[in-house]
Order: sequence, then structure tokens, then C-alpha cells
Amino acid sequence: MAGLEHYRMSMDPAIQKLGNMTTNRHKFFRWTPRTARITFMYAIVVPAIFTVVAYTTDGKYELRAKRKGDLIKEF
Repeated sequence: MAGLEHYRMSMDPAIQKLGNMTTNRHKFFRWTPRTARITFMYAIVVPAIFTVVAYTTDGKYELRAKRKGDLIKEF
């Protein structure tokens, strides 16, 4: 066992290709209807849903100082 280099991995071409693709993704990105739709969903729709849920439940639930059997609803 002494002298062998077990910490080195053999270079897998598929892993190297994946690494190169990941680091150079910004060079080859292209706006398509699919990527525009996904970006719109994550940038606009998802935060809007969280905002609506936050405003509708604001002040309805009090989670501090509750004991067993107490209701969390305050309205």
C-alpha cells in the first residue's frame, strides 16, 4: 500500500465534458420560448404566490408562547 496514489481518480471523459459544459454554459445560452417561460415563472410567478400567501395570512397565526391544546389561530 505504501507508495500507491489512491487519492487520484482516473479522468472520465463524461465527467470532464460535464464540467466543461457547466463552466461554459453562459457562453452557449440562448433565449428560447421555453427558457423565457421558466425564467418568468421563477422570477415573477413564484415570488408573487409567496407574497399573496404572506399577506393573506399576516397576523392570523401566533406561534409564540403556545402550550399543548392552545389554538394557533388568533382571529
